[in-house]
Amino acid sequence: MPDTAITDPTTLKFGIGQPVPRQEDPALLQGRGRYTDDIDLPGQLYCVVVRSPYAHGTIRGIDTSAALEVPGVLGVWTGADLQAAGFGTMSCVLPLKNRDGSPIRNIQRPSLAIDRVRFVGDPVAFVVAETRAAARDGAEAVLLDVDTLPAVTEASAAAAPDAPRLYDDIPGNEVLDFHYGDAAKVEEAFGRAAHVTRMSIRNNRVVVCAMEPRSAIGEYDPASDRWTLHVGSQGVFGLRGQMAKDILKVPAEKFRVLTGNVGGSFGMKAHAYPEYTCLLHAAKVLGRPVKWTDDRSGSFVSDQHGRDHEVEAELALDAEGRALAVRLTSFSNLGAYIAAVGPLMATGNYVKNVQSNYATPLIEVSTRCMVTNTTPVSAYRGAGRPEGNYYFERLLEQAARETGRDPVELRRINHIKPEQMPFKAPSGSTYDSGDFGGVLEQALRAADWDGFPTRKAESAARGRLRGRGLGNFLECTAPPSKEQGEIRFEADGTVTVVTGTLDYGQGHWTPFAQVLHEKLGVPFGAIRLVQGDSDRLVAGGGTGGSKSLMASGSAIAEAAAKVIEKGRLAAAHTLEASPGDIEFERGAEGNGRFVIAGTDRAIGIMELAERVRTANDPPPDMPESLDVKHVFEEAPMAYPNGCHVCEVEVEPETGHVEVVRYVSVNDFGTIVNPLLVEGQAHGGIAQGIGQALYESVAYSEEGQLLSGSYQDYCLPRAGDLPDIGFLSRPSPCETNLLGVKGCGEAGCAGSLPAVMNALVDALSERGVTHIDMPATPERVWRALQGASAA
Repeated sequence: MPDTAITDPTTLKFGIGQPVPRQEDPALLQGRGRYTDDIDLPGQLYCVVVRSPYAHGTIRGIDTSAALEVPGVLGVWTGADLQAAGFGTMSCVLPLKNRDGSPIRNIQRPSLAIDRVRFVGDPVAFVVAETRAAARDGAEAVLLDVDTLPAVTEASAAAAPDAPRLYDDIPGNEVLDFHYGDAAKVEEAFGRAAHVTRMSIRNNRVVVCAMEPRSAIGEYDPASDRWTLHVGSQGVFGLRGQMAKDILKVPAEKFRVLTGNVGGSFGMKAHAYPEYTCLLHAAKVLGRPVKWTDDRSGSFVSDQHGRDHEVEAELALDAEGRALAVRLTSFSNLGAYIAAVGPLMATGNYVKNVQSNYATPLIEVSTRCMVTNTTPVSAYRGAGRPEGNYYFERLLEQAARETGRDPVELRRINHIKPEQMPFKAPSGSTYDSGDFGGVLEQALRAADWDGFPTRKAESAARGRLRGRGLGNFLECTAPPSKEQGEIRFEADGTVTVVTGTLDYGQGHWTPFAQVLHEKLGVPFGAIRLVQGDSDRLVAGGGTGGSKSLMASGSAIAEAAAKVIEKGRLAAAHTLEASPGDIEFERGAEGNGRFVIAGTDRAIGIMELAERVRTANDPPPDMPESLDVKHVFEEAPMAYPNGCHVCEVEVEPETGHVEVVRYVSVNDFGTIVNPLLVEGQAHGGIAQGIGQALYESVAYSEEGQLLSGSYQDYCLPRAGDLPDIGFLSRPSPCETNLLGVKGCGEAGCAGSLPAVMNALVDALSERGVTHIDMPATPERVWRALQGASAA
């Protein structure tokens, strides 16, 4: 991130809980952001990647001779070249096991395909030239000779006995047969249930659609034998570790990652990609920096996709309507290769999140993770958390319909109660706090639940079908692990915070500065943030899993406490007192200072930092500075939760669906900055509405991507979204220093079920009881026609 200090004097006193505007925004809105494609290095060359136009086939040859004759082209490389150079491969980083205890059948993916192409977009070669245009001309001159093979694009179809086989050593295309839970106990619970609801639910595949396509620049310095990669990422420390260890096979100190501004990621830019190896290899061979920026059509096939699961969901209820057990049996589509965390969503994150905030005693999850001839799938905003909540909420809604129960009352009797905290869930999680029933009741009031019949009648008078839906959710965030919290008092009077998370649109600078201002009383306008330089880090978990403030906030708070310890000793010398008599306090203007207890003798923290730094001949036991470099160790995951209420209108003649009312009540624990939290919720809700009603990746039987541009892939526009009501009902988390719970992915978790439950409620009066996402006008129209015909 840029190192420019905040200068707005109106924000000097803003600490935790204040709605401080994002301090990053003025520079970004004025075009002063610095994204990877904005960087141009001296002597820079340009790279274009050659991708397979075939979904599946054996590579017979790659003719690069014509490409090398194109004016300006300096080199063309294939997978054989990278293999000969000794580069390593990419694979799944999760230690997952099959139900029989054997390890996952991992796939070692080379950066360029060598023997076989396995999806449209599979990179097979790359061209480097003096200009981008020359590199593109060279790429178009590369001749790829492939014997095409049959393709398979659906996970369930890949499991068929006669399905095309992607890998000779992976029978049945199955890389993982995951199982969690006591199958015998779950079966017994279903056997004694008074009612069982069963549903087939499709979790549609989506394109991530970050505003900024991926871009990177590779450099190599022969004098130091050191590599540098400028790249949009979610954490430079983790990416450096993966690239150095697995791909470059060099010590971490030989590889540097630099990330500036990032235009969105949502999980997609978290790990290594093939293009990064290509750039680094060419930079070393040619002795010049090499730059690559994807175009949007390339992003559609090369950026990892999200979601894509086929699920059989089951819920067992007793005679009173209380849940006895929930069971998910799924196919998970991993695409042609296993991304770093590709299998996580439909395995461990299903387990952690399917229970949501309900007191369900038994969980069973069975997932077959399959490879197919499609773009690899990895994390996308929520990464299994929204899905788990979605399945349970759809089951509850359908169970209420089947049993004639009030869906609100069914939720009430199944909610975990505050007096049950801490609650040990069958997933292994322990919920530390939450008032789930209170959140539900507040949401019902805010949404005017009881006034719905009047609105429904008004819609009917205009020929519209109106429905309402609830989306309760509880997410298990990623557990915060080692995170750097460095505080430096600079000579220019600013204070630098160094941390290993990374802002790719969230606005970290502002809440991190609020935490530091709250803890140390340093001027808010003097604080600056460094996140994107791996050389500055000794630890860093990156940003993902809604844990950034839990990790970096805790690291900053702990580092601030160490600053105060050093400050007491330094102040004791400066004020000529015993360290035991020195107290730290916030003054009337919110500024931190050290005071001799019981006196008015004091020194401000900024003045003290300056005196310590410039002291001549200081005493031996006096600190050389107030700077602290600290590593926060870890904390348990947290459990943000809430309730979304949605109302939709359907035009039955066309199937068009409009979201007309929306409100959410959320428990995100302690809220450091309400403005940013509400913005995060709005973003997640927008993406949830997009998946529910608009977005879906489509492939032909031959594996060709049919939705490869925004002419064929629909995103919601501003006019498709309603005003979104946001209310907060916090129960502070009890397992981290700040009491925060995370909020970045919660909007998706609440919106998917709220929207789809509302839609089914609207369609139910015409006999439709289920429809899969995305509920496009065509699908809605067909569902209505099918119901009327029946």
